[in-house]
Amino acid sequence: MAVKYRLPLELREKLKKPIGVLIRGSFNETMKRFKEIVEEEKPPRIVSVGDTVSKNLVRNNVFPQLLIVDNKVMRKKIRPAVLAADATLQVENPPGTITEEAFTAIAKALKQNCRVKIVVDGEEDLLTLVAVLYAPENSFVVYGQPYEGIVVVKVTEKKKVEAAEILKAMENASKS
Repeated sequence: MAVKYRLPLELREKLKKPIGVLIRGSFNETMKRFKEIVEEEKPPRIVSVGDTVSKNLVRNNVFPQLLIVDNKVMRKKIRPAVLAADATLQVENPPGTITEEAFTAIAKALKQNCRVKIVVDGEEDLLTLVAVLYAPENSFVVYGQPYEGIVVVKVTEKKKVEAAEILKAMENASKS
């Protein structure tokens, strides 16, 4: 398993802040608002990163084309949520890293015309960056912001550049 990117300490604080729009509120409130945004904007793809947000989207009849989960919530093991997908991929991705395997799986999954679930052995948090990099423009990448709500990243050229810059800083940390 080749580690492509490693999170340096100086980026940890920066990445705790939302990289998209934070929708605050309960599960019901955030899902209602998200569904309204989806209706308004009709994104070409929706990607969910995280077990709770993926489960809540599906329960609310929003079906992401790519679901990235690690069967953990707040780093505690949970019973895997039932998330139907046309294809399921398993990848290794230790905490604080992005592996070649995970990077490639996301890039390939976003080229498919079916629903793909990626189950991560390790941690999925940083894979949001890869999803932003590879999702088509105007897609939504959604992840949970613990104790606050959900974050919706509308994929734009600017967001892709931002994700690429963070990944470059992480890649440099992996080489040193």
